[in-house]
Amino acid sequence: MDRQAILGYVLIFILLIAWMWMSTPPPAKQAAQKAAPTQIQDSVKTPQPKQAAEEKQAKPSDPYGKFFSERAQGQEKILTIETDLFKAEITNKGGLIKTWQLKKYTTWDDHPVQLVDYQKSGDFSLLFTTSDGRLINTRDLYFDLPANAWGEKKLTEGEEFSLNLVLPAANGGKIIKRLHFKNGEYGFDAEIQFLNVADVIVNFEYQVVWESGLRYAEHNSADESGFAYAHAYAGKELTEIDATDFDTPHKKELSGTVDWVATRTKYFALAIIPKAGTSDGAYLEGNKHHMPDKGQVETYTIAVRMPFKGGADETGSFKIFLGPVDIHLLKTYNVGLDQIIALGWTWLIRPISEYVMLPLLSFIHYVLPNWGITIIVFSIIIKIALHPLTKSSMNSMKKMQALQPMMEEIKEKYKDDPQKMNMQVMNLYKEYGVNPAGGCLPLVLQFPILIALFNVFRATIELRHASFVWWINDLSIPDKIFSLPFEIPFFGVRDVSGLALLMGITMFVQQKMSVKDPRQKAMIWMMPIMMTLLFMGFPSGLNLYYFVFNILSIGQQMIINRNSDKEPLRKVEPKKKGQGGIFGMMPKELTKFGKKK
Repeated sequence: MDRQAILGYVLIFILLIAWMWMSTPPPAKQAAQKAAPTQIQDSVKTPQPKQAAEEKQAKPSDPYGKFFSERAQGQEKILTIETDLFKAEITNKGGLIKTWQLKKYTTWDDHPVQLVDYQKSGDFSLLFTTSDGRLINTRDLYFDLPANAWGEKKLTEGEEFSLNLVLPAANGGKIIKRLHFKNGEYGFDAEIQFLNVADVIVNFEYQVVWESGLRYAEHNSADESGFAYAHAYAGKELTEIDATDFDTPHKKELSGTVDWVATRTKYFALAIIPKAGTSDGAYLEGNKHHMPDKGQVETYTIAVRMPFKGGADETGSFKIFLGPVDIHLLKTYNVGLDQIIALGWTWLIRPISEYVMLPLLSFIHYVLPNWGITIIVFSIIIKIALHPLTKSSMNSMKKMQALQPMMEEIKEKYKDDPQKMNMQVMNLYKEYGVNPAGGCLPLVLQFPILIALFNVFRATIELRHASFVWWINDLSIPDKIFSLPFEIPFFGVRDVSGLALLMGITMFVQQKMSVKDPRQKAMIWMMPIMMTLLFMGFPSGLNLYYFVFNILSIGQQMIINRNSDKEPLRKVEPKKKGQGGIFGMMPKELTKFGKKK
């Protein structure tokens, strides 16, 4: 392997490390004191100075003012809604979604996935300012329910159900929260109706708020935090906040019409989607807190700002999504909600991930239900597709190896004249029809595909809890076979992955077959060790793919080595001016693609 090829490998590795570093959340900072998570209260709307002063003057015993103080006490009633996809509890205290349990998904320890933080009494409230200077959050106010609208309600087949939660105001007006559930859908429709409250609500605005984010469902909270974000989508542009610093709020306000706001964990999401063209802005806030055993949790507040024109009867309409981060499901909403799935750079990587890798994986899995076998077949198909590139790269490296003795003679002969030495080396390349970039360029062209695969295997919810064979019981997480009594510095590795080890062994074999120069023996073990440590924390599905891909590459290398050993290195006929690649020495097998049939 010549210096150019080594440089190509090193550059690709550096690019991979840099991209991983940019995509991975920073390591947890060791705090002297672990701060307990604090509940975010009324932080969505920052009052104007005058309003803030009035709020400070409000008596603690009367935080809801003259319009809603009577609704601060009452008896809590709970309605349970069950469909084929979820089981939820709706409480009249705040008109909140108290629990939201997904029936087709379980946590890492086999409990039903619970998305709502029920320890904070639920979520989905309204926020507005009243004419008597109170900033009202309806989460602690008691709504009225119809006499027969509490208990349990189970929906089957195409059944639908609507629920009206009514919050009366002291002036005789009312706020109605109308929730509509339909079997077979993740989420519900919501209407917020304001009747005769023009003299109650000021600032011409109210907000629909989700304050406490989503509960985590995976074993590794630090890994899940790496996927936790809050998003707002407007004008086909995605705004995102990530709470990267512990106990430091990250905030973002948007003005103008937004299509939706959302927050997500690794595999589940919540989105508030206002009726098209009706919103007036958005607010996002994120907080990050320590958890036991070096864990961490990120909690996001999201809000849609809505206009209030002071009419006698005004209504805002919303669609609420609470379910899995499944790209096919999210696309059905037709508002760009699938943009919350990170599939790589929009201009290059995402199209490969979304329109090539995901459809191909889905098609194979449709034929072969086992995801492990699907990945193996997928690896074979990708290897066949990349065969021309890898074959060109391997052939070029073999030619460079064959030229190595002659190159050393030239370097020794002209060691005192670098300019002439380079000219003679270039003439040698031209004489034997070798492209010095032929070994590296195919590898660089594969780089976007490798990144796309990395994103697909991390983002595909179908791999969650999908088992394969033996110890590989979840293709979405590392396949731990044992734990070290210490942590490997820089890489942070403690748990050893079996598939990562196998992948490293196959990479070592590849390097052994490729590196022939005794001065470059360090490459044989250095790259496999570093890549093995890097892949220890990757999903086992991704490591399975690379393991199979490497085995196929070894077989391909053996065939190329056997064929090339039978064919001695020959000089090529001089090419006409303007023909060939760089310096007129593009190999024949590459230049022939430009010829007309």
